[in-house]
Amino acid sequence: MMTDIIVTGAAGMIGTELTNSLLDDGYDVVGVDITENRWDDRVADHTIIADLRDPDDLSGLPTDAGMMVHLAANARVHQLVKAPKGARDNFEMTYNALEFARENSIDRFLFGSSREVYGNKGKLIYSEKDTYVDECESPYTASKVGGEAMVKAYERCYGIDAAILRFSNVYGRYDLSDRVLPLFIAQAMIDRDLTVFGGDKILDFTYIDDCVAGIHRTITNFHKAQGTTFNIASGTGTSLVELAEAIVSELGANSNIHVESSRTGEIRRYVADIAKAEKVLGYRPEVDFESGMMRTIEWYTSDESHLKAIREKV
Repeated sequence: MMTDIIVTGAAGMIGTELTNSLLDDGYDVVGVDITENRWDDRVADHTIIADLRDPDDLSGLPTDAGMMVHLAANARVHQLVKAPKGARDNFEMTYNALEFARENSIDRFLFGSSREVYGNKGKLIYSEKDTYVDECESPYTASKVGGEAMVKAYERCYGIDAAILRFSNVYGRYDLSDRVLPLFIAQAMIDRDLTVFGGDKILDFTYIDDCVAGIHRTITNFHKAQGTTFNIASGTGTSLVELAEAIVSELGANSNIHVESSRTGEIRRYVADIAKAEKVLGYRPEVDFESGMMRTIEWYTSDESHLKAIREKV
C-alpha cells in the first residue's frame, strides 16, 4: 500500500496533532522523529524513530510516498542563540529530507517555516513578500531562511513541487517546553513572578487547531499551493504584557509581572497578513486568543504530569 504522506517531527506539538488528524481523515501516514511520541499511542505506532541529521537513518522510511511534510526542527530561538549548533542541525535535517524526496521521486514537499524570517523591520503587519536576509536576527532565523532557499532550489532544479508555510507562536496542547505561554502558566501556578522580555512586544499567537487546519488546507489544495509561500497564523496581535496579565488573572495567581529588554535574536513586533492563505487556501482561523488560552490552561492544569514537567523548567 502506497504511503500518502511522510510527516517529519511527528512527536512534536504540531506533528502529533497533524499526524493524528491525517489518520482520522483516512490518509496512510508515516511519521518520523528522533524520539518516541509521548502523547498518542496511535501516532507512535505510525512513527519511525530516526535521526534526520544522519542520511543513513532515513533508509528505513517508505520510498513510495506522495508527499513529505517537513516539520522537524530545533525551534527555540533563544536556545539557538546560546547554542547555534541547533541551527546547523536544522539545515542538515532540511537538506537530508529534500535529498530523500529527490532520490525517491517524492514530488510534493511542504516546508514548515517561521515568522522569524521577517526580522525586525519596524513594521507590525507583514505579508509574505516582506522578507530580507539582511534582517536575519538569529541562527534559528538563518536556518529557516536557508531552509526556504533550499526548498526553492530543489523546486527549480529537480522539479519538486513545494509549498512553504510560515507559522507564528503556535500554542496549545502537547507542549512541555519553556515557550512563553507554558512557562507563564507554570510560574503563575506556583505564584512565581513572570518576566516579559520586551514591554512593547506584540506577537501573533496561533492555536494548534488553526495551525493544523492551515496545513490540511495546503495538502488538500496543493495544486493551488505549490510554488507559493503562506502565512499560517491568527492575523491578530497580542502583547506579551497582556498575555502575562491574562494568565495571572485567570489562575488567580499572586504573581508580579516584570518587564525587561528584549533578548538577542527575538522578533519584537509581528502580526501576520493572512489574506493570501484566506484567498488561495480558504484558510480561516477559528479560535481567538482568549478562547485558545483558556483551552490551553485547561490542558495544562488537567494533568499534574503536565504541570510537573514544565515546572522543572521554571
